[in-house]
Parts: sequence; C-alpha cells; structure tokens
Amino acid sequence: MIIVLDTNVVISGTLKPYGRAATMLRLVTDGTTQLAYDLRLLSEYRDVLNRPKFNFAKENVELFLEQIEEEGLLVSVRPLIYHLPDSDDEPFLEIALSGGAKAIVTGNKRHFPKRQYGEVRILSPAEFLEVVKDKV
Repeated sequence: MIIVLDTNVVISGTLKPYGRAATMLRLVTDGTTQLAYDLRLLSEYRDVLNRPKFNFAKENVELFLEQIEEEGLLVSVRPLIYHLPDSDDEPFLEIALSGGAKAIVTGNKRHFPKRQYGEVRILSPAEFLEVVKDKV
C-alpha cells in the first residue's frame, strides 16, 4: 500500500520508539507499506531530522533517507487546483494524489479539512494501523 507520511509522524516515530508513529516507520522500513515522496518532501525530512534539538545521528538520518529513495515511490506531482489552510501541507496532498497513495498519515488532521481527497484518506497513525491491522 502506498502512503505519504507527514513529517510530524516521522519525528514522533523517531522520538518515541514504542508509539504508533514508530509502528508506522517500521511498516515503511520493513516494506509493508511504500512511501510516496518527491524531492521537496525528502528535503523537508532531511532538514527537520537534522535539527540540533533532536540530536539524531546524521548517519542514521541518511540511512533512513537512502532507504526511502531506494524503496519508496518517487512522484512527479501535479499542482493542486485548490488550496489547503496551510500551504506548507499542500506538497503532501500533491504527492498523495499524483502517486496513487491510499492515505496521508498525519498527527495534524486539522490541516486537511476534508477526511478524504479523491481516493486519499487523511488518517492519524492510530487510524491507519486500525485500517491495516488485518492486512499486515
């Protein structure tokens, strides 16, 4: 299943290794789900994961990003025909819609006013895990 992970899920999953967001990261790293991305998203992940306040080992960040590049789905996006309340969230939706993703998994669902955009559902990590629990 193809998904898009909001940056907040990546950070939360890295900071709390036993939480639902961490389970999401494991589904990506073990190949159960495929992460759709574009270069903007990869750059955002890199920028945020390398912030000094998180103190993540740079080599681990790079290994994670390399795995995304090797196993993820690089998407050439089409611009949205409408706007979200926060334009910084629009790349996530562009990637999801252009890449055939089934869900955007985010800790900030309020940034996506609709529960669904076309075939793309907006889910929290807990909701996504509930949806796929019988499939993984």
